Amino acid sequence: MSSITLSRSVAFATLLATTFLVSPMIGARAADAIATPPIPAAAKGETVEQRITSLHASLKITADEDAKWGKVAQAMRDNEAAMQKLAATRTAQAPQNMTAPQDLMAYQAFAQAHVDGVKNLMSSFDTLYAAMPDAQKKVADQVFMQFGHPTDAKHS
Repeated sequence: MSSITLSRSVAFATLLATTFLVSPMIGARAADAIATPPIPAAAKGETVEQRITSLHASLKITADEDAKWGKVAQAMRDNEAAMQKLAATRTAQAPQNMTAPQDLMAYQAFAQAHVDGVKNLMSSFDTLYAAMPDAQKKVADQVFMQFGHPTDAKHS
């Protein structure tokens, strides 16, 4: 895998990670000790619908692409719903009554939901991306690259 491909993969994963953000996911124990990807300033406090709208505009989705985009947007909604369900379950548990292994298992559930969500989203996004003309793919590549490396964007 080339360094550009790896960078784009990391940028893509970072962008998609905002789809799954739930705060706070886990109490101030094991989760704080495990590094999580930084949240870009533009994504903080955004709802999934705001992220969908913003990404739609940034990617310059055309009317012809709306059906494929709809599947991407639905995957984002489904992933958000799955994370919200996990968060509700987690919040219902009293953190002071959890053992360290239970806390780690809860964190593992969030991490697995994130991985599953990225797989779900990749399927629909790959279909959309494949249908884009080359010029639009370049726009998409740039959107994802800038999102993953906001400080590098000014050096492009």
